[in-house]
Amino acid sequence: MSRRQMMVASTATAFALSATSEAAADTAPCGSPCGSLPREPIPAQVPAREGFLDVPGARLWFWDTGGHGPAVVLSHPGSGSALSWPYQQPVFAKAGYRVIAYSRRGHYNSTLPTPGNPGVGADDLHALVNHLGLRRFHLLGAALGGYYATDYALLHPERLHSLVILSSFMGISDPEYLRVTEWLRPPGFSAMRHDFLELSPYYRAANEAGARKWLEISDKSLGGHDIESQTLSAPISWARLETLRVRTLLVGGDADLYLPPPILRMIAAHLPGSSSIVYSKVGHSASWERPSEFNRDVLKFLSGGRFPRETCR
Repeated sequence: MSRRQMMVASTATAFALSATSEAAADTAPCGSPCGSLPREPIPAQVPAREGFLDVPGARLWFWDTGGHGPAVVLSHPGSGSALSWPYQQPVFAKAGYRVIAYSRRGHYNSTLPTPGNPGVGADDLHALVNHLGLRRFHLLGAALGGYYATDYALLHPERLHSLVILSSFMGISDPEYLRVTEWLRPPGFSAMRHDFLELSPYYRAANEAGARKWLEISDKSLGGHDIESQTLSAPISWARLETLRVRTLLVGGDADLYLPPPILRMIAAHLPGSSSIVYSKVGHSASWERPSEFNRDVLKFLSGGRFPRETCR
């Protein structure tokens, strides 16, 4: 090999090593890009009481594990129902919490909303927690459920120990925010299958059985209906969001088609006291795709644990 060939080869090798190091540095905060995703079986559920609550214009179905520990109320995504939490129900209950989930109007076992009058989501939630005698509780809202959880936290901060928001636009109505988030969703986006939209390609490729189970729960939750979304008590502007005085954890995934990390950071910038966790290779459903890590982090937060301003897993 000539001296010139050796110099070219050496330069190419150095460039390749440099590029590799830079790529590793870029991905390091959110974990190894080549790691495998564990397949986690759904754990056995703990006994829970089921019940119905009549609210104006509807009947809501809920389940409640009971007990004397602090209560955690779960507000499901638009693609789900009270059935959407099999990975959380037994884990939170065994950690000493009273775990409660309910189906919003039109979702599994709850009656369909009156056309044109779907009700205010936070009002239904308030009726439920009053019915169950909860003075204060932790609230976890996922995706569309995060809209109503946020609205509730703004209306009744004195009732909450903490707020966890998973992959949710939070109902924010700022024009520029809406423009950016709507631009991310091209024409026909909402017509795609829910599992494609909400589960990351990593998860769907690595765990077909898990993806099929998620889709089965989603289909059962929606019952083939086109459900009208409930309303907020008032628009959530940046100014209104900034009045939130509840300890808050924001959770997202770096493969979320709806809410990629830059959007999560945009929200976090208006909640200076909040913490954020972003899971690598996770879509819109961290509670399903990475349940053990999600549960561990949420339980740490519920018990008063602190996180940095932003954590990548």
